[in-house]
Amino acid sequence: MHPLLAATNVDSIRLQIGAWLSTNALVIIVTVALSFLLWWLLVRIIHRITNNAKGRLREERPGQARAAEHTQELTSVLMGARREQRAEAMGQLLKSTATFTVFGVASLVVLAQIGVNLGPLLASAGVIGVALGFGAQTMVKDFLSGIFLVLEDQYGVGDFVDLGPAIGTVEEVTLRVTRVRDMSGIVWYVRNGEILRVGNRSQGWTMAVVDVPIAYNEDLDRVRRIVEEVGAAMDADPSYDAILFGTPIYAGVESVSGDAVFIRITAKAAPDQQMVAARALRERVKLAFDAAGVRVPVLQRGTLPGPTGSSGSSGYGSTGNTPRV
Repeated sequence: MHPLLAATNVDSIRLQIGAWLSTNALVIIVTVALSFLLWWLLVRIIHRITNNAKGRLREERPGQARAAEHTQELTSVLMGARREQRAEAMGQLLKSTATFTVFGVASLVVLAQIGVNLGPLLASAGVIGVALGFGAQTMVKDFLSGIFLVLEDQYGVGDFVDLGPAIGTVEEVTLRVTRVRDMSGIVWYVRNGEILRVGNRSQGWTMAVVDVPIAYNEDLDRVRRIVEEVGAAMDADPSYDAILFGTPIYAGVESVSGDAVFIRITAKAAPDQQMVAARALRERVKLAFDAAGVRVPVLQRGTLPGPTGSSGSSGYGSTGNTPRV
């Protein structure tokens, strides 16, 4: 190639590059800069809104001092903490959405300035999106269900839940699956789209229920007074502050079977302390009955009331002997 012609081609290429830089490069730089600025502002706004919401919840949360019969107060404390966690989760979700939207639009603008024809690209993306929509319906369903699970605060990490196929403690909640560990230690991965119902035993408070058999001819008024004294003593004991929400209550006679009368005692407990409260209540009632000489029948299989209080569903039956315990 002739040197003069080569020089002319180089000059032409330089001119083209200079023209492109003068027109498109500035637009790309401004687009990228504005995108980062907009993303930063959105993240700051979301962060400030989230912090303000959590701050209001902390201010509105009542004091932690415990007093008798204050279940509603402690329920507000616990639910306030859960709302604070939900505000944090919603903030993270909004930040992720803002990041995807801002930088997605910025990428399309940059591609258009470079010279990429977005028509075929968007058409191809539309076809791929339709194909993925049909092929990944369950995944889309899982993600949408996960978003609503977070927004509606149906459960969170640490809650003891009944999800139908799995019952246990929630260890992780993502937009697609929920990880639950049951009482035997087995880890279950439940897709959010397959969760049709949620039974949460950890929101606010739980009810500890204790059924105690006594001899048929025991004085029920005397037994009620003993149980009420036990409940008052437990409520005044600081060691139960983190377990009980209020005074255990003598609910009355649950069932009558043979020589046994089953009385029911209920107590509102912290979400994760239901079994602990029930065991402590049984122990204190047993000691009080020993001291007062309340007779308890010797039971055989077939008489204790079941979970619904019906006789014979599970437990033990009476032999007619009523020794002291």
